Amino acid sequence: MYKYFYVDELTCQHCNAEGMDKEFMQKIEKLREEADFPFIVTSAYRCTDHPLEAVKSTVGAHTTGRAIDIAVRGNKAHRLLKLAMEAGFTGIGVQQKGNSRFLHLDDMTEGNRPWVWSY
Repeated sequence: MYKYFYVDELTCQHCNAEGMDKEFMQKIEKLREEADFPFIVTSAYRCTDHPLEAVKSTVGAHTTGRAIDIAVRGNKAHRLLKLAMEAGFTGIGVQQKGNSRFLHLDDMTEGNRPWVWSY
């Protein structure tokens, strides 16, 4: 189905539902191609009952299938951030301290976009 990703790494970790948007995944595949290093997915699609979504007043971008979290650090994080901005990703979350370093990427248009935040 995808060149660089397995379906099971993109499914909801709560209920195993599939829900990634095909257009979004085409952008991610292109980004992966340009970055030229493997993407380790820590979170992709989430159902609205997923524990991280269920506690929110409004569900997040992951429930739309248009968001992904990629484990990355150091110079690869810098490269991925640069490429993601050039590719037009509109939501970028940065977690670059501690042991679970990642970048959140989405292409949502609703709400405060474009936007960058830190965890």
